[in-house]
Amino acid sequence: MTGAAPGAGGILIELSESRRGERLDQALPDLVPGQSRTALQRLIRNGHVEVDGRTARAAYRIRGGERVRVSIPPPVPSGLAAEAIPLDILFEDEDLLLVNKPAGMTVHPGAGVKSGTLVNALLHRGPGLSAIGGVERPGIVHRLDRDTSGVMVIARNDRTHRDLAAQFKGRRVEKVYEAIVWGRPGALAGRIEEPIGRHPTARVRMAVRRDGRPSATRFRIARAFGPVTLLEVRPETGRTHQIRVHLAHLGHPVVGDPLYGGRRRPAVAKSASAATRAAIAAAVAFEGLALHAARLAFDHPADAKRVSFAAPRPAPFAALVGRLEAAQAGNPEDAP
Repeated sequence: MTGAAPGAGGILIELSESRRGERLDQALPDLVPGQSRTALQRLIRNGHVEVDGRTARAAYRIRGGERVRVSIPPPVPSGLAAEAIPLDILFEDEDLLLVNKPAGMTVHPGAGVKSGTLVNALLHRGPGLSAIGGVERPGIVHRLDRDTSGVMVIARNDRTHRDLAAQFKGRRVEKVYEAIVWGRPGALAGRIEEPIGRHPTARVRMAVRRDGRPSATRFRIARAFGPVTLLEVRPETGRTHQIRVHLAHLGHPVVGDPLYGGRRRPAVAKSASAATRAAIAAAVAFEGLALHAARLAFDHPADAKRVSFAAPRPAPFAALVGRLEAAQAGNPEDAP
């Protein structure tokens, strides 16, 4: 890029030779400040991006030297309803809102879901949310899967949103999850580095595939319970379903995961101990996804000081850990 500046007709960009061969929708997030990849894809889809005066396509391959115009239309009123849904607020100030999202709550509307989301609940709390994510995603900087519980940060203004988005993109946000998985990894700690993309046939799933996006996840064993293990997981990237896909690829799907093998009841040997049988029974009986976003740390956009926020385990997750501990206490040789 040799220049990017706001113009009378939008943001003007000249693409450099170094971008030759890249898809336009993959290059623009680096070149347009304050706009997420999703927002830019939406602008392209709606005809608000031009290359050399012609309406652009997302798959356009850059040659170098083209002039791109990105028009940012004014925000339109949201048709979403504010709903009086209780939220577990961990922290708030004039820039940030930290919430402990419950399992089962979708973050924002989409794909036929228009109510009961975190966004609906945020709208009920009143004004003061960033608009960068669009009218259906006010304040939303990042996401958690519907069935994943835990800490999320919400931006209350556009400046904060841009700063946080840059931190997520630059991998300066520390994300720590707890996951209860089937089996026990062969190492006490490890790193899974496998590309992730859309599953070739099951479109609701993701998969490890050669042409996927680079993805990396670190893990360590927090506690082993015989047939299941409690892991501390730190994703380095933020792909859809990343932790679930990587752990399943490792052969240790998250307990309760309906998409990646976490609901399969493992075979139990006749010689299995009572503790092993009790642990399996507890995991099989667990309703939900045993994945919790436990901690989030980042630089506060107002003063760049490092801050960290933790979300307590939800009651069903904590109860499962308790049952596993009780089962293990009855058979010490199953301890790590």
